[in-house]
Amino acid sequence: MEVAIAMKMGIIGFGGMGRWHQWLIESIDELEIAGVWDIDQNACEKAIERGLKVYQSQEELLEQEEIEFVLIATPNDVHCSIAVAAMRAGKHVVCEKPVAMSSQELAEMWKVSEETGRFFTVHQNRRWDEDFLTVKKILDEQILGNVYRIESRVHGSRGIPGDWRAQKQYGGGMVLDWGVHLLDQIMMLKEDTALTSVYAWITNVTNEDVDDGFTTLLTFADGLQVLVEVGTSNFTNLPRWYVLGDNGTAILNDFKPRGEIVRAQGMNETDIVPVQTAAGLTKTMAPRRDDTIFHEELPKAESDVRDFYRNVMDVIENGAEPIVKLPQVMRVMKLMELVFESARTGEVMKYE
Repeated sequence: MEVAIAMKMGIIGFGGMGRWHQWLIESIDELEIAGVWDIDQNACEKAIERGLKVYQSQEELLEQEEIEFVLIATPNDVHCSIAVAAMRAGKHVVCEKPVAMSSQELAEMWKVSEETGRFFTVHQNRRWDEDFLTVKKILDEQILGNVYRIESRVHGSRGIPGDWRAQKQYGGGMVLDWGVHLLDQIMMLKEDTALTSVYAWITNVTNEDVDDGFTTLLTFADGLQVLVEVGTSNFTNLPRWYVLGDNGTAILNDFKPRGEIVRAQGMNETDIVPVQTAAGLTKTMAPRRDDTIFHEELPKAESDVRDFYRNVMDVIENGAEPIVKLPQVMRVMKLMELVFESARTGEVMKYE
């Protein structure tokens, strides 16, 4: 019986994300980490403590013939230069998000991928989040009828982590850190629909150098409106997702996800009882009677984030179709640039 030979990869950058990738990769039988390199000696020592080989330089790692692809898990400002060097050294490349500092850098990386024939992709791991996949299922199955508004948020209360993510020169800030995830999710939900306009503002509550939060309003060609928000000074959180359709509403409170769907049993109520507020009456905002609505559980969505790496190996070995495609990555990169430009000018930006 033949024993399958594991594909070998290298890791450049062994901070928090690099170590998370090690944990993930070691659960995939067909994949093996040949070694790592990091500019930080402390990170190298942690790699050794975790049983990994540490190369003396990036060049030494890229010279290893047994390494078929590399993972780039460094600060954002050096993604482009490392990816280009790796592909020119004959390696396929997986890059942590955000792929680059600009769409121009991404275009350069894409060009080198085509010139060298090396596979290049981005680790958009939040496509495997169960909350996102639940919302996707709600839309795909039209459970709420025509969905006309989606709100997607993540909230924290500790500001930006006190590392390179708080510094502009390294590509810090919440648009590039968390925004890239939420915007990628929305663009995957609307992959076949044109985005028409972008309006955004950012916050600098805890950091003047980079954005520590942002809100953006997106409008699509079919009329769908989407609010995306990241906050790091929120001491109580709004729901992770709030989805409105003409036949009901879905609320997902967190990543678990916990929440429900509420739908109408017949839209016409002829005997609405007004509610009295401190300053008057209202029928319009009166709550529905229990016999006119029904509550149901959210649909189940399961995922395995290891499928990302399984797909990478399948692309390299068999020419399979990539899950994370460069045109998708470019669409999100340009959207983030419009978020920054809208926040800077205070204007609604057209997505072209």
